Amino acid sequence: MPDKGILRIIDANFNRCKEGLRVIEDLFRFAAEEESLRKKTRAYRHSLDKLTRSKTLRKALSCRNSIKDPGRKVDDLELQRKNTSDLFYVNFQRVKESLRVMEECFKLVEPAYVSLVKKIRYDTYTLEKKAFIGKAFIRPDR
Repeated sequence: MPDKGILRIIDANFNRCKEGLRVIEDLFRFAAEEESLRKKTRAYRHSLDKLTRSKTLRKALSCRNSIKDPGRKVDDLELQRKNTSDLFYVNFQRVKESLRVMEECFKLVEPAYVSLVKKIRYDTYTLEKKAFIGKAFIRPDR
């Protein structure tokens, strides 16, 4: 069985990625009313569901310990959102980072899924560019 710590990392990042994609999808749907970008986001989110076929992800779920997770506490940075652009930006970062972490961890435990995760990561880079270039969304740090 793979290292329990690696399994917990995969589980946490899979959830983080799916949640971030869902926030982005809803922002495209309701705030931006960008149907084509909403559909792309939804497709990426559903592509990630292929990982649920992974033996590793099923094992990872059994290692989850949400009750004792020190990351449960809300910190001040999480409360600093001013507008939908902030929400887009923060959730794109969340998705990209979690995909990169999963990509690295799957190299150790189930390399067959690395290419899928990497593809979604690069697709997310393109989606982010479409959201912020030529659209009404401005990165909050610019």
